[in-house]
Amino acid sequence: MTETPNPNIVDADTLTGEMRPIRRAVISLGSNLGERLTSLQGAVNALADTPDVWITGASPIYETEPVDAPAGSESFLNAVVLLDTTLAASRLLDRAHAIEDAFGRERAEGDHHAPRTLDVDVIVVGDRRRDDDRMQLPHPRAGERAFVLQPWYDMEPDAEIPGVGAIADLLEKCDRSGLVRRDDLSLTVQ
Repeated sequence: MTETPNPNIVDADTLTGEMRPIRRAVISLGSNLGERLTSLQGAVNALADTPDVWITGASPIYETEPVDAPAGSESFLNAVVLLDTTLAASRLLDRAHAIEDAFGRERAEGDHHAPRTLDVDVIVVGDRRRDDDRMQLPHPRAGERAFVLQPWYDMEPDAEIPGVGAIADLLEKCDRSGLVRRDDLSLTVQ
């Protein structure tokens, strides 16, 4: 699969000399088990500590009702992180899974909507598109989820999901009734 580099922004690998484009990535964070805010902040810190990743912003935090979750599930805290990276999308996904694992994320077989200590989803990586057993880019349900679109919109109101549309237009179509901005909570970017 080829990557579509931005010819104006490149980073050279210091060991191999290989040129790698810098891409904007959007990462969605969520937690509805345990110390939710601590888990979100830990994910931000872990992303910031990742080589070849530069966090450029963290959204306000939203409290949201669980979507398609089992009955009795607690509400989520959600946020979005913007970053620049030279990592391949698959390596960024590997890092997201490692961060989830470090925070005790348990993956129930066949239950993608189970409560979780931490959810780290790769929403977009530049204008990359991918659809295979391992990964889908852009994230297939991001354009339907107010808990992704609203925090992202707060930081980049003119952003678009490649091949899907402007997040402002997508947000207008979403049900935002269970979405509450928590100005008493915030994430710190190192």
